[in-house]
Amino acid sequence: MPEFSAKTMNKFKSVVAKYPEKGAALLPTLWLAQQEFSAITPEVEEYVAGLVGVSLVRVREVRTFYTMYTPKPLGRYHLQLCTNISCSLLGAEELLEHLKKKLRINTGETTPDGEFTLSNVECLGHCGTGPAMQINDDFHENLTKESLDKILDLLK
Repeated sequence: MPEFSAKTMNKFKSVVAKYPEKGAALLPTLWLAQQEFSAITPEVEEYVAGLVGVSLVRVREVRTFYTMYTPKPLGRYHLQLCTNISCSLLGAEELLEHLKKKLRINTGETTPDGEFTLSNVECLGHCGTGPAMQINDDFHENLTKESLDKILDLLK
């Protein structure tokens, strides 16, 4: 069974203290678990359920609803390209194909070296400046094949 490190457990205690009941801290606790374990596996779901005092079903409902909680480890860089209508009209589908070819992976896959995981997402909220992509916590807008190539070169 996984367990938080002492440092993460202290963060958990700090988070839980902000809520009137432990169960309300489910989302931030899942985020701590995502950061600590790189993935929310069934074992991690069970651990989190016990920590915050909610059912395993509730944890799984939340984990599967939010795309930021992943069931398998991500690469060092998580590339999330928006393919919603606004970004698609501005060329996101072509950019997605470019990324697949350049990285030699499909969406939902990670490069063999563990550097990049590619995902297409429904909306990043940057409709006026699309195509848009989120890489870990950073946003990139007005993307072209050339700008994508420069970003990937900087990350390598």
